[in-house]
Amino acid sequence: MTEAPLKLLTPADVDAHQRFVDLVTEVRPELFRYCARMTGSVFNGEDVVQETLTKAYDALVTLTEHPPLRPWLFRIAHNAAMDFLKRYEHKHVELVAEVPDVGEADEGGPDPSLVEAALVRFGELPVLQRSALVLKDVLGHSLAETAATMGTSVSAVKSALARARASLTGGPSPQPARPARQVSIEELEGLRRYAELFNNRDWDALRTLISEQSRLDLVSRAQRRGASAAEYYSRYAVVAPQEDLHAEVGSVDGVAVIAVFRPAASKAPSYFVLLEWDGGKLALIRDFRHVPYIAEGARYTPA
Repeated sequence: MTEAPLKLLTPADVDAHQRFVDLVTEVRPELFRYCARMTGSVFNGEDVVQETLTKAYDALVTLTEHPPLRPWLFRIAHNAAMDFLKRYEHKHVELVAEVPDVGEADEGGPDPSLVEAALVRFGELPVLQRSALVLKDVLGHSLAETAATMGTSVSAVKSALARARASLTGGPSPQPARPARQVSIEELEGLRRYAELFNNRDWDALRTLISEQSRLDLVSRAQRRGASAAEYYSRYAVVAPQEDLHAEVGSVDGVAVIAVFRPAASKAPSYFVLLEWDGGKLALIRDFRHVPYIAEGARYTPA
């Protein structure tokens, strides 16, 4: 793969950020596949991708040389995923995997059975084995690329791969569903009411759910608060009929979601919206419309 040049990116430039966004567009879904499998959640995975790209853009001002884009971003994503696991899973995670050499690993491409495996399968593995397996067997990185991303040796990667493969092929896994977060009756009713209003194109009623404290995160595009967040529905008033959007309530990774189908007759959701409530008002809307690759790897269950 030809690496995109970074030499045109200077944070002092007026349009530097847009050029950066354009450069990372191709590699972003692959970063997401890695981060989602590392964190065990499509939503946490996208959060890590966002953190990765923020760190990468901020780092541009300090660069004296221009690194190859793809390996540079994966190295940042790996460290960001490790930091996430330390913060939220309270795990002691070493960034460098130095383990005794056991077994060999080939230079083959992605393993189809792992590419489609549920995220819970990767969560069964120790973190560094998980990282090696995703990079090498899911994404098809070479042993050298995997070692560079993880900040370790090829020998250590081979060892981690041998152990990870043995763990996943040593016996059948029950692959239990992620325990769902308890959703109150009021919250479930709120989600169903939201989907109903959306499907009826009742944008004025949806605007009444927005308070001055409400926050909107149009993931990868914009963040708004209060009255400006309510204008979010003006855009939907245009695109919902054009794209034949339909909303329903379901769950992904144990999280209650609004799933949006485009067009309505689609068998799988096109993207998701997360809602948080406070006293009958929307405290937070997280709309993943502009990062549709999340839906491609999500295990969605209708309510």
